[in-house]
Amino acid sequence: MDIMTGAGLVFGTVVIATLMLLGGDLNIFVSDHAAIIIFGGSTAATMIRFPLKVMLHGIPLGAKFAFTMSRLSAHDLVDELARIAEIARKQGPVGLEKVETDEPFLAKGIRYIADGYDIEFIRDNLERDRDNFLMHLDEGSKIYRAIGDCAPAFGMIGTLVGMVQMFANMTDPSKLGPFMATALLATLYGALVANLVCLPIADKLHGKLLDEETNRTLIIDGILMIRDSKSPALVREMLLAYLPEKHRHGEGEPVPA
Repeated sequence: MDIMTGAGLVFGTVVIATLMLLGGDLNIFVSDHAAIIIFGGSTAATMIRFPLKVMLHGIPLGAKFAFTMSRLSAHDLVDELARIAEIARKQGPVGLEKVETDEPFLAKGIRYIADGYDIEFIRDNLERDRDNFLMHLDEGSKIYRAIGDCAPAFGMIGTLVGMVQMFANMTDPSKLGPFMATALLATLYGALVANLVCLPIADKLHGKLLDEETNRTLIIDGILMIRDSKSPALVREMLLAYLPEKHRHGEGEPVPA
């Protein structure tokens, strides 16, 4: 569970709600018209930008990965693959049938080795799986960024609509306040949806895409080396190149100057 995403959303909501409460009643910040223009307009614009199948894949996948972490870090994967290479060296591919791991993508690679598939088949299938997953995650990032980009614009549209309605009813002073409130709340809603929710989630997904690309490429290389009967020491040494220099050595292990 990525607690930082949830904590950030909760903290941001508390900050905004506190500011609203300091100024009076929260009910004055509720506007059906503003919600319709922001959520309805942003949804319509996103539907125009992306095909339906992209939205059906991207939105739930993005929401899922914004709140979850990879089961294993890159350093953990190096250790895990070295352990698997040791098992394969001692027991052969058949010994991998009983190996368990928390990482589904790694488990798939282990199963391919245990089932005796050739190295080209393993490479092609794992790379295709990785590329499809990264494509869907990238689609999720783009969708949330698109919503974040257009929400403030629709907030401005809502503001303009409210101002037109206000100026069209100048003869009725009782309507000026509600129309002005609608105009300002549309801008507020748009700014909150974009800057508290959608754009941060889009950036979070982009960062996780980069992490997943590194991790899955690391797994593919490790699986191929194990399939090619490389030694555990060589597997570890080759895969450590994926890690930043300061993370390539365990606790208490000296880091080269």
